[in-house]
Amino acid sequence: MTAILELSNVQKAYGAIVVADDQSWALEKGEALGVIGPNGAGKTSMFNLVTGTIAADKGRIMLDGEDISGWSAARRCRAGIARSFQVPQPFAAMTIFENTFVAATQGAGLSAHAAETLCLDVLARTGLIAKANVIAGSLTLLERKRLELARAMCARPRILLLDEIAGGLTEHECHALIETILGLRETGISIVWIEHVVHALLAVVDRLMVIDFGRKIAEGEPRSVMASQVVREIYLGIEADA
Repeated sequence: MTAILELSNVQKAYGAIVVADDQSWALEKGEALGVIGPNGAGKTSMFNLVTGTIAADKGRIMLDGEDISGWSAARRCRAGIARSFQVPQPFAAMTIFENTFVAATQGAGLSAHAAETLCLDVLARTGLIAKANVIAGSLTLLERKRLELARAMCARPRILLLDEIAGGLTEHECHALIETILGLRETGISIVWIEHVVHALLAVVDRLMVIDFGRKIAEGEPRSVMASQVVREIYLGIEADA
């Protein structure tokens, strides 16, 4: 397989607070990578580094073998990197369709006609087509999560970064969201998914990575990683001999 995204010795600190500590990892084309770690471990900061909203102090970020470390966030988005945010913040006074249309025209740079076609397809895929003309400010949490996913998809990403998109959902809602993400995987998109709802990750991802204090501490087959001693001690807070 070929890496579509690669971080090499990426470092970022704010004074004494290190949010990325010599991070090196790669995402293969078509792969889904899950990321777990305690609160404050640097998971969202990692997404900020990949998308270009913050700059690394050192190291390289590669997209399809090209160094994008100096690229702006807008250029990275146009190149195919899109993300959802942990707390959905749609344009509340706009409809669902209008929210996605902004993503398609501004994020992907599409013409109005091409954007409309893409938005309708994405809304169908994410289960929102029947509510396309509903004002976003009136949506339920699950619907806002779906809209967050739809907006990211309307930027036409090759790499989709999901930040705790299952958080706060009921078990039934979480299952519905998993089915939606599995459907998106069929398009061949590459995914990095940060999540505390571990069973959701295990239903979707090919590989699992654990981060603590900005450093990668474990990586591999998801269930093997979850069973490892280091994850039990650092992520789950369980003593190794418990």
